[in-house]
Amino acid sequence: MTDRYAEFPDLTFDRPADRVLRITMDGPGLNSVGHAVHRQLADVWLAIDRDPEVNVALLRGAGKAFSAGGSFELLDAIMDDYAVRTRILREARDLVFNVINCAKPIVSAIHGPAVGAGLSAGILADVSVVARSARIIDGHTRLGVAAGDHAAICWPLMCGMAKAKYYLLTCDTLTGEEAERIGLVSLCVDDDGVQERALEVATQLAGGAQAALRYTKQTLNNWYRSQSAILDASLAYEFHGFGGPDAREGLTAHTEKRSPRFTGPTAE
Repeated sequence: MTDRYAEFPDLTFDRPADRVLRITMDGPGLNSVGHAVHRQLADVWLAIDRDPEVNVALLRGAGKAFSAGGSFELLDAIMDDYAVRTRILREARDLVFNVINCAKPIVSAIHGPAVGAGLSAGILADVSVVARSARIIDGHTRLGVAAGDHAAICWPLMCGMAKAKYYLLTCDTLTGEEAERIGLVSLCVDDDGVQERALEVATQLAGGAQAALRYTKQTLNNWYRSQSAILDASLAYEFHGFGGPDAREGLTAHTEKRSPRFTGPTAE
């Protein structure tokens, strides 16, 4: 891989088909997202957008998961350090808009657990291909913070307000099959076919009329851009929550594998 991607050492790149760049999240803890990966996952789309040798990007996770979300170390630092909290908030916003504004079509191949920043990129991809047994979870409220990241701007558009509210408030798990049924993802396939099908879609798009595809993406993503105030509000509420007691209890309960006992004040 060229030096164009040298600043993203915690992501793995290969070119499985002509003009298709595959990005693989491959790290500890079921591809959990730490400080470095969070920044790289936000910024890599800028490099892809400027790469004349790439028509389509394909995002996937290595091993048994797409991504297990933010690492315990990252979450702990967000709660303890205002400067870290401010930086991660900015990166979370950048991730959403860099995926949206990347001119090249993006395909995601989602299997196993899909949570957090990785899920943001996977759901925002222009075509999302998921395994039937994939476990999609927006776990913000279970952690004790408001549902931020991508979900507030795209889940209601994709699957309707009733379903968006149900899953974002309860943090119930969505299988790949159910995610396709309600319209949250593009395609659901058998577990052993998700990588192959995603690559087929990426290859098809890479061979298409690039100007037509890119301007179609640009136009459709104005639906997301028009909701940017909603994204900003959701991120502000989420990261406000990271400074409070409920987030600390949520993380502690998760590490201790018990139900959380939230005692934080009710917002006025």
